[in-house]
Amino acid sequence: MSERIAIVTGGIGGLGSAICRQLARQGARVVAADLANRSERLGVFRQEMAEFGERVSFSALDVTDFDSCKRLIAATEASLGRVDILINVAGITRDASLRKMEKSQWDQLMAVNLDGIFHMSRAAIEGMLARGFGRIVNISSVNGQTGQFGQTNYSAAKAGVHGFTMALAREVAAKGITVNTVSPGYCQTEMVMAVPEVIREKIIAQIPVGRLGAPDDIGRAVAFLAADDTSYITGANLPVNGGYFMSF
Repeated sequence: MSERIAIVTGGIGGLGSAICRQLARQGARVVAADLANRSERLGVFRQEMAEFGERVSFSALDVTDFDSCKRLIAATEASLGRVDILINVAGITRDASLRKMEKSQWDQLMAVNLDGIFHMSRAAIEGMLARGFGRIVNISSVNGQTGQFGQTNYSAAKAGVHGFTMALAREVAAKGITVNTVSPGYCQTEMVMAVPEVIREKIIAQIPVGRLGAPDDIGRAVAFLAADDTSYITGANLPVNGGYFMSF
């Protein structure tokens, strides 16, 4: 990958940071797009990315705002020339069993986890089509394949992510653009590490490789799908879960 321009939404979070790092290591210029109010995390992120200098930058973004997404793509194209790679990572949880779930919990999650992917992809796709090149990678979850108690909203959205991927992949496959999904299992992120230890140990006991995933495990998978020479893989869902869920 030679000086490709990448945008990573949710880019300063645990998975987002690992993805930014892996893309930068492969030569990409990376824009980490995330909420502006995460100042403490942003400071840590900048320290983590210091080795890359100006090749990794930050832009404020609310993926639930369609116009904000359009402005980010336009600003990136104006300053860096184009957007070659879009990695849709931004996501939240709003867990509750269905009978206790408030409509606001459903709406908030869908606005980030599913609407955000539409907003960013819709804004980026025109330029990719015009240039005849693009890589879009959407982050789903093992729970979009298996379902999870208390996550009807999250599981539905993450299943929807891959449906979106497959449909868009068909639309743009002949135009030099690939669209793929990566579905992480349980990883060492802030979200998972907040789970009580006794529950985490039960989860780990069900993972054949015997450990939680590292964010860099996901980052390397995303960087693989974003590479120039991964042009014959599109519409795929790459599970990175240590064997936690094996589908046929």
